[in-house]
Amino acid sequence: MQNPNQETMRQILEQAQTIAVVGLSDKPDRTSHQIASIMQQKGYRIIPVNPTVDEVLGEKSYASLKDIEESIDIINVFRKPEHLVDVAEDALETDCRIFWAQQGIVNEEAHDLLKDHDFTVIMDSCIKVVHAVTIGN
Repeated sequence: MQNPNQETMRQILEQAQTIAVVGLSDKPDRTSHQIASIMQQKGYRIIPVNPTVDEVLGEKSYASLKDIEESIDIINVFRKPEHLVDVAEDALETDCRIFWAQQGIVNEEAHDLLKDHDFTVIMDSCIKVVHAVTIGN
């Protein structure tokens, strides 16, 4: 399993407008909240996906990726590796074809399932760090 090169990830970030963040916490001290907040400040529309909260970062939260009716450019995941197959199965039912699991999150089965459905898959990589490195602050 290998992530796309930095140039490809830069292009993904430059073309994207909307990021669905699976596992986005409403607690400001959580990494998911901090990363999503920074990406929102960079100009991306953040769509929270968390069944336990109603709103995060001023945006309505959805229980599942399947509940989002608008177009998604990147699915960014902050869930434990054992939950990635379920998230990947939900991702298959969206129009999005970019699946980005945050640093420390890897699941081979989810990776293979997504690749079989023509997804670009990035795992074990922080979207904020890649943005800073490839696009800048």
